[in-house]
Amino acid sequence: MTAPIRVLVADDEKNLRELLVRELLRKGHAVSGVADGRAALERLKDDVPDVLLLDMKMPHVEGIEVLRELQDFPEAPQVIVMTGFQEVSTAVEAMKLGAYDYLTKPARIEELDILIRKAAEKARLLRQNVVMRSQLEEPGYQGIITSSPRMEEVLRLVDRVAPTDSSVLVLGESGTGKELVARAIHDRSPRAQQAFVPIHCGALAREVLESELFGHEKGAFTGAVATKPGLIELADGGTLFLDEIGEMEPESQVKLLRVLESHAFFRVGGTRRRTVDMRLVAATNRDLAEAIKTGGFRQDLFYRINTITITLPPLRDRREDVRRLVEHFLEQNATYGRKRVSDAAMEALERYDWPGNVRELQHAVQRALILAPGDAIQPTDLPDDVRGDRAPSKSPGGSLEEMERQHIITTLRHVGGHRAKAATVLGIDPKTLYRKIQEYGISPDAYK
Repeated sequence: MTAPIRVLVADDEKNLRELLVRELLRKGHAVSGVADGRAALERLKDDVPDVLLLDMKMPHVEGIEVLRELQDFPEAPQVIVMTGFQEVSTAVEAMKLGAYDYLTKPARIEELDILIRKAAEKARLLRQNVVMRSQLEEPGYQGIITSSPRMEEVLRLVDRVAPTDSSVLVLGESGTGKELVARAIHDRSPRAQQAFVPIHCGALAREVLESELFGHEKGAFTGAVATKPGLIELADGGTLFLDEIGEMEPESQVKLLRVLESHAFFRVGGTRRRTVDMRLVAATNRDLAEAIKTGGFRQDLFYRINTITITLPPLRDRREDVRRLVEHFLEQNATYGRKRVSDAAMEALERYDWPGNVRELQHAVQRALILAPGDAIQPTDLPDDVRGDRAPSKSPGGSLEEMERQHIITTLRHVGGHRAKAATVLGIDPKTLYRKIQEYGISPDAYK
């Protein structure tokens, strides 16, 4: 299934804006419009389209200023500039700021449609290149670094399961690498050339989660200004990864079970039945058997997703991997400077129990690289818990959240507040970074 190209039209001329929206909708695109540059920037903070059709002369914030603002956005659309004949020099400046192309008014719809499709194709290729680069950079099993017998047994199981179409349930504590295992299953499956689509079930409210999973039709609810395909559609032919499925509310579990049994679904607010061919890989750190007893998880859904179970050992049970992981994270974060780990610091790292597992170790190494004043990381550069100055927190999730917040702030400060660069340094998707900045309430003042 091919999703429609999402287009945002920013033009203060109401009649022209409405004409463009109407005609582009007829061409099969998902289109909405805003009346000025400020409204465009506000919309782009919440929802990034594939293509932004941008008028140069607008009130409040002109088009050229919108382009300058987009330089700091974690993710930006391809921009097609619309300008008057006498303003071609402005269009040239816009191209220097990263605009895909420009058209002089009045633009022919056929010409604009072709340009939009080419711009959207460029956006798709850029996304593919990012994915391919990250895959080429990762050693072995997409970043799974181990010499542990227990983890090697996990990888042997991945190799046996991957060629099948069975649903897989990945169990393990937070931070053990469940998504990496899910990606390894996908990459070794016959579906490897199709999409791997992940979503965190615990990060979204039920209504938002269902809209993300199933998509929605225009007007299905307040704010649904355009039709949006869901992640289930995007996973057609590929793999859908539901992270922390144990956090999914019972109402959503029922709808997911219907999809898994019938291979069909309806968009939110839709009446057309859509079919889908996808493989499901789910993960959780919860005890689903206990959740079934308390009514928090449906037994029939559990049986449906639990064809094959893969259990990941915590890092404290594979301490032989700590040194290799530390070396990997040092190389991965070399942008902070190339440093070695002293023997005393490595001893502390190998001795610690890592309640937050590999993710906590990654953050600890990043933190030490930033804080260490010399060429070698010393025990004093490590978090208090790691060097044994205080007992590990009974609630590692809370302490890890604060560690992650501080690490994001430090990274943003390190790159001068440039969010796209910060996302690259952190090794996360720009959308994820933007969501975490909102979630943690990080204001620009925090990293000046």
